[in-house]
Amino acid sequence: MARERNHYRRGRRSKNRGFSAWSLGKKLGIILGGTLALVAVTGAVIVASKLSKIDRREPTNAKELNVSEEARVRGTGYLNVALFGVDSRKNEMGKGTRSDSIMIASLNRETLEIKISSVFRDTLLEQDDGSINKANAAYSYGGPEEAVSVLNKNLDMDIEHYVTVNFDALIDVVDSVGGVEIDVTDEEVQYVNGYSTEIKKVTGKDSPDITGPGLQILDGVHATAYTRIRYTAGDDFKRAERQRTVLTKIVENLQKASPAQLNKIIDRVFPQVATNFTMAEILDYAKDAFEYRLMETVGFPFDKTTDELMDVGSVVIPVTLESNVEQLHKFFYGDSEAYTVSSTVSTISNNIVAKAGNRKADVNEATQQIMNQPDDDDVDYSSGYSSGSSGNNSSGGGTSSGGNSGNNTSGGSNNTGNDSSNSGGDSYTPDVPDVPSIGGEADDGEDTEY
Repeated sequence: MARERNHYRRGRRSKNRGFSAWSLGKKLGIILGGTLALVAVTGAVIVASKLSKIDRREPTNAKELNVSEEARVRGTGYLNVALFGVDSRKNEMGKGTRSDSIMIASLNRETLEIKISSVFRDTLLEQDDGSINKANAAYSYGGPEEAVSVLNKNLDMDIEHYVTVNFDALIDVVDSVGGVEIDVTDEEVQYVNGYSTEIKKVTGKDSPDITGPGLQILDGVHATAYTRIRYTAGDDFKRAERQRTVLTKIVENLQKASPAQLNKIIDRVFPQVATNFTMAEILDYAKDAFEYRLMETVGFPFDKTTDELMDVGSVVIPVTLESNVEQLHKFFYGDSEAYTVSSTVSTISNNIVAKAGNRKADVNEATQQIMNQPDDDDVDYSSGYSSGSSGNNSSGGGTSSGGNSGNNTSGGSNNTGNDSSNSGGDSYTPDVPDVPSIGGEADDGEDTEY
């Protein structure tokens, strides 16, 4: 689909500035906030030569980012930042790269409290072209600007800033702060070691296997492996929780780091960071870094189910988008009265129902099995969305359906979906039960999944 872009010079707010802080990120979501914290904590000790290491992009006009006037007014007194973690072996953080982790950080400028919500990457949302697709499709198709636009459009948010961090940054940050203390369960041990084996193979970093469960210090390799686990109870949702746990630990350690440690982290991590914050903004927002408090972290959507749609694959279905957006606004803004969503969100909510059918929010064993499949979202959307029909697709019970035009209805209990195998170079399977085969770097631009 032909797409036209208007390139506006972004307007700046001069009042009520707060820390954009918590605006960096990590590959899986955790370093997202962690690096953002890094900018905050280091603001008083770094100089322009250090900040120049960051890949700073041109500021983006609020109109182009789908920020409505209503959302702008509602966001008064808050700074909302999109955090993206990408899996790019070539350190490419723009269009054509999948966002493996998506978070929204909201800073209350008066109380200096920060709340963070993950957005599950497989969540069905309406894209800029009107199609219904996974949340992380937007980044691949149009880069961080389009990803922010989709978040604003679907969630009634006022997000004008973003930070993207590449996958290797997490390992570097964790190692530089001396590791993170995590209580690893017996079930998680085998997966931490299994994923670590492949991470070591790809990065060339060495790290001995952990020997058992319990509270322990994980290095960068093991912390990254920990955040990748999705094959235990809770699946993708538990993985997002692990990411937020590691983020919290990183933040705690950054606030205790010495100037020498911070300098080392900057040199390692900043070249793997892209943002549309200006240098002046970063320094301005960072001045009160030690006053900020990370409060709560949640995952969006709150009420959901999972299924597999023929033209999209394994998805997280908000039940409904409208009611979930109401809850998200209560979480961020603490309203005493229920929030009434915009007509845009209400329409999108109905479109998602038309696409996926009427659903009940219930993640039971049957639906969890779908999320336990190897990731099938390693799709290159850079030349256009491969799915997102203009017609209505409905499904009932355990049935999945989809299509590109017209009304498609399916019945029974069979699910039809995309091939969920990963593509890439020579395949390697860690010696751990249920850990999927992992490919090398693909030649077709598709980033492989650990």
